[in-house]
Amino acid sequence: MLHFDVFTVFPDLLPPYLAASVLGRATEAGLLEVRLHDPRDYTADRHRTTDDTPYGGGGGMVMKPEPLFAAVRAVLGNALDTTPVILLTPQGRQFTQAVAREWAGRTRLALVCGRYEGVDERVRWGLATDEISIGDYVVTGGELPALVVIDAVARCLPGALGDEDGALDDSHASGLLEYPHYTRPPDFEGRRVPQVLLSGDHARIAAWRRRQALARTLRRRPDLLERADLTDEDRRTLEALQRAGLDAEDETDA
Repeated sequence: MLHFDVFTVFPDLLPPYLAASVLGRATEAGLLEVRLHDPRDYTADRHRTTDDTPYGGGGGMVMKPEPLFAAVRAVLGNALDTTPVILLTPQGRQFTQAVAREWAGRTRLALVCGRYEGVDERVRWGLATDEISIGDYVVTGGELPALVVIDAVARCLPGALGDEDGALDDSHASGLLEYPHYTRPPDFEGRRVPQVLLSGDHARIAAWRRRQALARTLRRRPDLLERADLTDEDRRTLEALQRAGLDAEDETDA
């Protein structure tokens, strides 16, 4: 089982998503456990203060260090030295599928959700062991990033998905964007399902899907190809696509 401890001053925001779909089923199956902790419960004043004005002036409020330190130390206890404490912040390193796979091998992770103008710098120095960003943009708090992290990591847990190989085909799992999907009807407003997918020839289908993944990645995210694990056949396919000048997804049976 993978256990997440999430520290947030808005714990009511997360339970509906955590109880639904893949995360809900993973929890029911005993693969995942998420516990929410409110730093307000670890304050020492009657107003349960978790933020204050910034030294040096400026707008907004800053999350105080004392409640966060107290909450994390109390919850993790003796596990503090062995549990990654991850601060969710736009200043962190990028969260990727590779990170999700790595963390799926852990047994416990702690996520600290920032709010307002951010957290006191001493939280970075003395409490967080890692800092993670889900992208080059800013959201109101760390709760949405926490859900993104939990969801992405949970999908990598063996048994979490109905299709055991489902996570392996996801975009970025192999370093490429995922191939296109189709379902019924076979003809919708003149757009037909590629014939190869109706052929029952699994080898042809696999080859078609790989070609589509390569073509889609070449068009939309060519930067990913620099890091993708490509075979010699993949490289020949990419060279053929580039020679043909394909700048859109190739949905032929070729």
